[in-house]
Amino acid sequence: MSRNILFVALGGMLGSVGRFLLVALTVYLLPFTFPLGTLVVNILGCFVMGAAVGMAERYLWFHHEWRIFLTAGFCGGFTTFSAFAFENVELLLDKNYGTFAAYSIASFVLCILSAFIGLILTRS
Repeated sequence: MSRNILFVALGGMLGSVGRFLLVALTVYLLPFTFPLGTLVVNILGCFVMGAAVGMAERYLWFHHEWRIFLTAGFCGGFTTFSAFAFENVELLLDKNYGTFAAYSIASFVLCILSAFIGLILTRS
């Protein structure tokens, strides 16, 4: 168990630093008011999450530790949106359309609302 925690911690650190650098680079290169840096990070993180799970299922050489490092660690630090997206992919693949819709709508509405409430409650 402690080995898994080490893989998550190391991946999370690299993912967080990677997110910071990629967002900064994107904003520097493409200075739009649209949050393009975050969008790029979310899209890339979702791709890495899907690819890591797919490779872990397909190839024997892709050890469990690498999956933990990339998914819970790197993608978790890079963007939690990747976990949300992949959970929705699994719901769609399992044909749980009602759960997919409820989870997607609830996540979008409640997370935006929670961020707004947190901001309002802590603003001076």
